[in-house]
Amino acid sequence: MSLEQDVAAARQALDAFEQACTPITRHFGDTVDARRLRGDVARVRDDLTLLCGAQPYVAPEPFAGVYGDGDDEGWGGAGRTGR
Repeated sequence: MSLEQDVAAARQALDAFEQACTPITRHFGDTVDARRLRGDVARVRDDLTLLCGAQPYVAPEPFAGVYGDGDDEGWGGAGRTGR
């Protein structure tokens, strides 16, 4: 699936979840937990919107910055001679 398809599927699932939670929150009225549930749904919706504007995450190559060009100037580094 493409990114757009994945985001659309996540939005559809979130819409269905919100519709399923709405009748439940009506049973509890304006309680802290009901407000938190509505807020959580809103936060997830905002997170999807934020992610859509960002480029997909690509993991960096491990140790690329540590080893640089591969020249190790540790104990036997360049310019050292044996005794």
